[in-house]
Amino acid sequence: MRVVFDTNILVSALLTPGGTCERAVRFAIRGALRPFVDSRLVAEYESVLYGSELRFPSEAADELLDGLKARATVVTAPPLPARLPHAADLPFLEVAATAQALLVTGNLRHFPKRQRAGVRVVTPGELLDLLRERA
Repeated sequence: MRVVFDTNILVSALLTPGGTCERAVRFAIRGALRPFVDSRLVAEYESVLYGSELRFPSEAADELLDGLKARATVVTAPPLPARLPHAADLPFLEVAATAQALLVTGNLRHFPKRQRAGVRVVTPGELLDLLRERA
């Protein structure tokens, strides 16, 4: 299953070990999901996880990011004409559209249905339900 993780999923994975977000990301790191990124997403992940505001232990952030990047397929996503409430969310939608992947986010309202460009947007809980259904 192809996925693109919104940054809030990685943040939640580090904030709540063993929680839904961490389990979703661990599935990707173990190869049960196929994550997709582009340089913009990786830059945002690094900026947020290593930024001074959240102050995650570098070992935990390294493990999560290194594992995700090792499994991720890098794409070049063309721009979409979508207008999202937060322009910074557009790269995630563009990568998901290019990869024909699910966009996994904790902020569904940031991706209004009319602006999703055919991308299916799910919560981490919905992603785990989809994995259970496939098993």
